[in-house]
Amino acid sequence: MKVPTMRSVIIVHPNFDKFWPWSADHAHAQWSTQGEVEFIRQKAADTTPVSEMVSRPHTVTRMIVFGTVTTAACAAVFSGLQEISIESPTREPFLAALVARGVRYHAQPNEGYWGQSVAEFGLALTLCGLRRIPQMHLQIITDLSAWDYEPAGGVGVPGTRGYQYGDDNRFTNGTLAGKKVRIVGAGNIASRYASFATVLGADVAVWDPYASEPCFHRAGSRR
Repeated sequence: MKVPTMRSVIIVHPNFDKFWPWSADHAHAQWSTQGEVEFIRQKAADTTPVSEMVSRPHTVTRMIVFGTVTTAACAAVFSGLQEISIESPTREPFLAALVARGVRYHAQPNEGYWGQSVAEFGLALTLCGLRRIPQMHLQIITDLSAWDYEPAGGVGVPGTRGYQYGDDNRFTNGTLAGKKVRIVGAGNIASRYASFATVLGADVAVWDPYASEPCFHRAGSRR
């Protein structure tokens, strides 16, 4: 008995790359470890539907569609398709037709997404605000006096700049540890940010009337 050959296709439109510039190439790299993958990139102005972009569509067994136009009619020509993952604004009729005949749909889980990266940006902004790192960087580009922590006249004065104190006391400053941090929301981003702040020693409390208990567990903080 002849074993059916798996044919894998990934097709991506620049409209998808505009939001997720690494995803298609990452998917290609992952699938390539399992065998040959046909990787198709459309032109920016190309609105050709997926059924006309892929040669011999009836032989495709698994496919990822990123941003390419799809229609209900496209589903019929992919008669050998077994698995599909798709992110496209026109996916619904196409996907519904495929799922109705038993094609397995791999959906992107809603846990995570960009939560980790945005939460890290939030933490970085917090530390930059406390330490006024952007302002310091801007100053030292042209003026090296910012590196000089010696008090004026060489005489120490309470509550001013010194060798072991480089913050600006006109603003909230110092370590994140010990600070009160209050967060509205406990979703993918906020719960991660809360966990970062908690680990660094902040007094963190989160308010979200809609979040489930696991969200607060991830946050590592009290309600």
